[in-house]
Amino acid sequence: MAAQSDTSFDSEVSALNMGQIAQHLKLLDERLDNMDSVITSLVERVMEKPITLEVVCPKCGQSIQMSITSSVRLRGKN
Repeated sequence: MAAQSDTSFDSEVSALNMGQIAQHLKLLDERLDNMDSVITSLVERVMEKPITLEVVCPKCGQSIQMSITSSVRLRGKN
């Protein structure tokens, strides 16, 4: 009798774990979609004009500037 109750308990626990895994995968998918949107907008901006990022080191406080430019030539108005 004890073996049967253990089996049903294990199946309930695995069902709960599968639900948690599904929820975590859903949250991860949403985060990846958000990151994709941010990266896409950044790339579109860089393709239009150069962008400069400034990052400050949290340990030493030194400021680092990075310039990102496109290798695509911008067309003039015809």
